Amino acid sequence: MGAMSALTRNEAQLRAQLLDVHDYAVALDLSTGEETFGSTTVIRFTARAAGDTFVELEPHELRAAVLDGRPLDAAELKDGRLPLRGLAEGPHELRVDALMPYSTTGEGMHRFTDPTDGETYLYTQLFLDNVRRVFAAFDQPDLKAVFTLTVTAPEEWTVLANGVTERTATRDGASVWQAATTPLISTYLVAVAAGPWHSVRTEHAGLPFGIHCRRSLAPYLDADAEEILGITTACFDRFHERFAEPYPFDSYDQAFVPEFNAGAMENPGLVTFRDDYVFRSAVTDTERQSRGVTIAHEMAHMWFGDLVTLRWWDDIWLNESFAEYMGYRILSEATDRTGTWTEFAVTRKAWGYDADQRPSTHPVAPEDVPDTAAALLNFDGISYAKGASALRQLVTWLGDEDFLAGINTHFARHRFGNASLADFTDSLAAHTTRDVHAWADAWLRTSGTDTLTPRVEEDPAGWTLTVDREGSRPHRIGVGLYDRTGSEAHPFELRERVELDVPGDEVLAVAGPRPALLLLNDGDLGYAKIRFDGDSLETALRELSALPDPLARAVIWNALRDLVRDGDLDPAAYLEAAHAHLPEETDLAVVQGVLAFARHQIADRYVEAADRGAALALITSAAKALIRRTEDGSDPGLRLAAVRTFISAAAQPDVIAAWLAEDTVTGGPELDPELRWQILARLAVLGAVGEEEIAAELDRDPSATGHEGAARCRAALPDPAAKEAAWERMFDSDLSNYLFNATASGFWQPEQEELVRPWVERYYPAAVALAERRGPALAEAAGRYAFPAHAVDAGSLELGRAFLKDTEMPPSLHRKLIDQLDDVARALNVRG
Repeated sequence: MGAMSALTRNEAQLRAQLLDVHDYAVALDLSTGEETFGSTTVIRFTARAAGDTFVELEPHELRAAVLDGRPLDAAELKDGRLPLRGLAEGPHELRVDALMPYSTTGEGMHRFTDPTDGETYLYTQLFLDNVRRVFAAFDQPDLKAVFTLTVTAPEEWTVLANGVTERTATRDGASVWQAATTPLISTYLVAVAAGPWHSVRTEHAGLPFGIHCRRSLAPYLDADAEEILGITTACFDRFHERFAEPYPFDSYDQAFVPEFNAGAMENPGLVTFRDDYVFRSAVTDTERQSRGVTIAHEMAHMWFGDLVTLRWWDDIWLNESFAEYMGYRILSEATDRTGTWTEFAVTRKAWGYDADQRPSTHPVAPEDVPDTAAALLNFDGISYAKGASALRQLVTWLGDEDFLAGINTHFARHRFGNASLADFTDSLAAHTTRDVHAWADAWLRTSGTDTLTPRVEEDPAGWTLTVDREGSRPHRIGVGLYDRTGSEAHPFELRERVELDVPGDEVLAVAGPRPALLLLNDGDLGYAKIRFDGDSLETALRELSALPDPLARAVIWNALRDLVRDGDLDPAAYLEAAHAHLPEETDLAVVQGVLAFARHQIADRYVEAADRGAALALITSAAKALIRRTEDGSDPGLRLAAVRTFISAAAQPDVIAAWLAEDTVTGGPELDPELRWQILARLAVLGAVGEEEIAAELDRDPSATGHEGAARCRAALPDPAAKEAAWERMFDSDLSNYLFNATASGFWQPEQEELVRPWVERYYPAAVALAERRGPALAEAAGRYAFPAHAVDAGSLELGRAFLKDTEMPPSLHRKLIDQLDDVARALNVRG
């Protein structure tokens, strides 16, 4: 059948000019076996003029295609396109009957059988151009239509879709389900989820709400149902306070589905989430908050993305940046989750800053997105975290009232339609005298990070601050002036937070003494790397934990992180600061973020092999201090984060092996499945367990996550035969996406550098072959999880660069490898 062709922007524009698509009637038969399913589609559309076009489809078998009663030649289907030639001006009807393949990569119609109980579940993921894997369609976002879905499924299953579903018939062991016809939506937003779901249903604001998961996860969903539905309905109400346009669909279901590649997908009326969000084991409050942000993020998409949809993929930020911003904002406004912006600073902003300094960086709203393959590459820290940060700057600069008025104008103008960046800025401009178009040009059409550096000069009357800007964007930031108080209980206080426009107010004269700490971007409303003056850097390194505001501490930790990554702060100094201050830190997001950077970047990549033991010792010492501090049960989340880090960084097996044998951490907590698999994985790396122990643990936990844990442990064993077996599973079999990721994450270990050296050279051709054979999702996974990130040496860097220079490969893999190799070069620079 050949590879699927990427839709170009020019092709999409020509097809949109030619066609007006009215409606789809899609009938899916999910009762035909384990390999394929039936897909019959009737599309009614009008040609505005005579011409030729095509419909997308990637079937196992095209059984029939009929245009206006005229059979089409199935042999003309090539590269996922079926030509429609000689269209006359006026109405048309296309009927397509096909047999479609199930997927195990999280694309199209994904099929999963739960190893716990043998039950099977199916769900669609049609974003960005995967509709063709499920039914025939004119697949581009600006050809909206209404959809009527009929689904035949095994009798004991429940079928969910964008609209309310009803079982209309049962025969021969199968049931027929009818979904309510949708309003106008884009093709990539159509959704179906089928299986013996466990469901919890309620009603709110006159609409049916439901949450759904695999039966084997039912007890865990039930335990959290009140929290999940409470957050959902609270955010729903808050969105209606902010938006004049009411929720535009007939129901709100949230399905937690297995082996989902992303965090979630904003299908209108049927949001799909990775079912890792149904917590089987203990989690921290930050992780619960993260789930809440995702719930709010996807709900924001009902307006940003579903009601009003981008016209072409260059404006993906109109979906993702807004949902990212509104997700954090609405959760903090509608619930008791008050630490959302600190978590955003620690995790999401760091993601954005990192992405913005790699070779693949791009503007938030890029102008050059020639096709769908290029568009898929832009779902990254730029479109999400940087875009959301830019919107926080916009709200700070524009004012919240004008910002919300502009949003509501945008919805009113483009409801159930499509819009562009120009449309959005026009809506904002209708409510302000500020030059929104110039702001958009400066913030959304440029790439890279600005750097803001303070210069302090003292004089008899006081002192003067000058903010030097390396970059081109306008910034409105807070500058925090922190003084020592002399109090042991409260060593620091905020004297004043001054708002500055840079350029404009970058020189500030202040009477009185110089503060002990001067912090640019205090409040974290800006998006820029910040530096310190010399005195403030010394204060931060020595007294950071004494600052009263967790968000200020997060800004400082981010700045220290940037200094390390840029080679301007010795990684050892960062580790010493973490060792000194984390035992006193009270904010869980800060603790988790700092420990993660210390453990996975500094210890694994930024220090020489000879210094790695000392780095791990500092990390485990900090973790032990947090464990001691929480022995009284005062902060179980903080204790859990510390226990996880101690396990991950353990250089000797004795302590964690004893925990595993006793099924509890000394002083608690008792080990749940996640902690047991984490300990076993670390013991596997250290060579302290083998296949016998892994098999026994899998017998104890035969769940899907248990199988992933076993795959990770087996790949981590320090044995050539085990490595070769893991390699063959990754690159020479058809592992599901999650089992591939688990195997890949166990394979490369810094402790096993000499053992795995022969596989480094084999990686590049193997990754290309896998990408070409299994498609974009596994290509991205091969670049993300299977890359030998531990190999920080000039030879490995040169090997990778030479391969990239001389080898053609799918764009999704190429982008990941460029960035991975840039990270290797950065690590070498940090090492000096």
